[in-house]
Amino acid sequence: MSFHSIQWVDGVVRMLDQRKLPKETIYNDYTTPEQVAEAIRSMVIRGAPAIGAAAAYGLALVPWRDASGDVEAVRAALERADAILRASRPTAVNLFWALDRMKTRLADPGLDSVAKLRDAALAEAHAIAEEDVAINKAIARHALPLIPDKATIIHHCNTGSLATVDYGTALGIIRMAHEEGKEVFALVDETRPRLQGARLTAWELMQYGVPFKIIADSASGHFMRTMGVDLCVVGADRVAANGDTANKIGTYNLAVVARENGVPFYVAAPTTTIDMNTRSGDDIPIEERPPEEVTLVLGQCQIAPDGAPAANPAFDVTPARYITAIITEKGVVYPPFEENLAKLMGESDD
Repeated sequence: MSFHSIQWVDGVVRMLDQRKLPKETIYNDYTTPEQVAEAIRSMVIRGAPAIGAAAAYGLALVPWRDASGDVEAVRAALERADAILRASRPTAVNLFWALDRMKTRLADPGLDSVAKLRDAALAEAHAIAEEDVAINKAIARHALPLIPDKATIIHHCNTGSLATVDYGTALGIIRMAHEEGKEVFALVDETRPRLQGARLTAWELMQYGVPFKIIADSASGHFMRTMGVDLCVVGADRVAANGDTANKIGTYNLAVVARENGVPFYVAAPTTTIDMNTRSGDDIPIEERPPEEVTLVLGQCQIAPDGAPAANPAFDVTPARYITAIITEKGVVYPPFEENLAKLMGESDD
């Protein structure tokens, strides 16, 4: 089965509505940056790389849909759209990276007509999307030597084609290992409260023919102790300069249990997710989502008493000491992360 998290189709940003999966496969069309920002906020599209691509295409809609022909008016509209898109979700650094890249490209004074702005914006958004696919496959190739020929792997949240433009980061590693003939078996954390593992990762693995079982988030320690697990691999929404990593809520718990059981814990992250301007995980903003996501299952089945308060952080931060290595498209980075991430990102004094 072929599917795409996001595509540009004749002046429209088309997204697979991930809130409807796995029961329905529905694509929504968006024609304004405001609509794209709302799609990001409401999690029609999610996953750091996919959010970055969505923001880039959302910005490209401004000159593409312009009817004024006034280049200065379009530049002003681009500034407004940029601010709206930046406010959509605060934790995923790819959002800001993609918008910064678009802003730099469109600041060229040589783009002195709406037509030139339109062509440049779309070309840059396409480049961001296409590069994401190549980056994901490079991450998976670097990870292959870390995967035994017969491997049981715990995966948290969703990091596959649905969370990226295509292929995936952490789930892409599992996918490539399977495609290369390794006997991989995935234990898929359900990932409360929005169940991205049970709904999305399980759906993707069924498309690829990878054997798996869904487990409750709280069951990972049990399976590590009784079944034997070879490694855990997760994605990232932001990696700080010291290696602390923000990812979907529940990642920190998984990392601590992995350490207790001697299981390697890997983070799969494109370098666009590494934020050298953020010193540590304490400086990463954590998005707080509506409490109803906790007290109701998928907004439908109430599981808590009327009026019960709930806290709902969308992400947590895993301290670098629990991370075995960070797998990027440029290679595998081991501790000490502060030193080795600086080298990887070209910010070392050496």
